[in-house]
Amino acid sequence: MVQVQVSAFDVTASDFDRHRSLPDGVPQAIRSAVLGAIGTPCPRLLDLGAGTGRIGWPFVAAGDDYVGADLSLAMLRAFRRRCSARLIQADGERLPFRDGAFDAVMLIQVFGGMRGWRRVLAEGWRVLRPAGALVIGRTAAPADGVDAQMKQRLAEILAEMAVARDRSDPRDEALRFLEETASGSRVNAAAWNAERTPRGFLDRHRTGARFAALPTSIKDESLRQLAAWATTTFGSLDAAFSEPNFFELRIFRQQA
Repeated sequence: MVQVQVSAFDVTASDFDRHRSLPDGVPQAIRSAVLGAIGTPCPRLLDLGAGTGRIGWPFVAAGDDYVGADLSLAMLRAFRRRCSARLIQADGERLPFRDGAFDAVMLIQVFGGMRGWRRVLAEGWRVLRPAGALVIGRTAAPADGVDAQMKQRLAEILAEMAVARDRSDPRDEALRFLEETASGSRVNAAAWNAERTPRGFLDRHRTGARFAALPTSIKDESLRQLAAWATTTFGSLDAAFSEPNFFELRIFRQQA
């Protein structure tokens, strides 16, 4: 793997799986749903934004024709420690693959903070075969759940601290674009109940790539205020709530 540049995720790679792991059986269910939605025997797969392999490892374990790509070398090293896979460090806006090289390109939870999503999608279409599928995936949680409330309050705190934040949602923008320009379908690959606590959100969010890039003084003060708000709102930072989660896949193909 040749290093091309530093990624914001390099500093969070060591904690990524600890805070964002999926329940047993869910990665395997995602693999089955992806392969079923693609509908191509023995497809060649590109996992763009492969990260630490939390989604990709079942493909590798099953012997699928899988290639993982990520800008973060630290994330790919974590993937390599998990299992032996074909991995490449690459910028999603400039992929080092020929046209039509893959049957499917997976973009699983990669749009947060992505400014160049149009170029990433264009590259995804370029390396797909004519009948290939672009697979967009994410974990979906309740809009009124603990994490959603904590995220909203943190945004308000940062605004009060005059911290400029990009309020656009690249994922929603990318999906609207794809819905207008491609043929799509939706699959719920897995469902489970997840226990959420305010303390869990605080620990997890501190390691998020965009938040981790803020000055330490701003991170510490904003999380201090958020912890105080959460203690009042939920009664305790350790108050636990069981919330339904599901893993959503959106499958897109070029219109004929």
